[in-house]
Amino acid sequence: MDKLNEILHELGISKVKLAKFLGVSRQMIYNYLELDDINKWPKDKKVLLLNLLGIKSANEINNIKVDTDYILEVETRLNSINTKSDSDSYSSLYNNLGKKQKELFLNIMNLASEHLEDEKDETMYNMYKYLYHFMQTMENAKESKYILAYISKATGFTEPLEFKFSDEEQFVFESILFSAMTLYNGGGTSKSRIAEAHKRFVNQIEHKKEEQLSRTLELNTIKAQALKELGYMSMTEENASEILKKMAEIESRKVSISA
Repeated sequence: MDKLNEILHELGISKVKLAKFLGVSRQMIYNYLELDDINKWPKDKKVLLLNLLGIKSANEINNIKVDTDYILEVETRLNSINTKSDSDSYSSLYNNLGKKQKELFLNIMNLASEHLEDEKDETMYNMYKYLYHFMQTMENAKESKYILAYISKATGFTEPLEFKFSDEEQFVFESILFSAMTLYNGGGTSKSRIAEAHKRFVNQIEHKKEEQLSRTLELNTIKAQALKELGYMSMTEENASEILKKMAEIESRKVSISA
């Protein structure tokens, strides 16, 4: 079974993906893989796995050589069986996506599902919560994509001299981040020595929050004024457009006065 686990790992077939392919739970996959002989698996599940691996008996597992061609063959068999069920599950989410975008989307969904399956794992939950927050910033913060590229390179997924974004900015960002990570991993900096820098970091965040709160209060005041001028009690789907236009008008009055 060690050889089977090794093959599955080299093929990039996660426990979630294998569980979906066999039609069982992820926990059941763990139970199967803990057995010392694949012949102890339920016959129908064993046959499915052997078909996926392109072999006729469990004895052939030790002879499997995982190379590029073999990976493509297994992926083809896996995708040909799962395409319909994947489309049924996610069609409403990726109808407008291209082929490679769909594949990436499904890989992300499968990995997230695997990581979040244990509801008691607070660490993984918080990591994905922060990842969700990170994803919300990607369109507005150019540094977000540079951070992603750096991690991809540092972990060996991407060549170090590949620059998909701004060559110069990405080069500078990666160099600075590498210096910071070297300092962090080297252990040459104590908490007391960088406490002042962290204090500035906290102050900057609090200042941004104050600005956001001030802006929110300002918008609420403008909204209340717009409702009053238009004679509405609240904003609805029907009057939202009219109210937003009135809010923009009220805000422009203030700009004109200040100017």
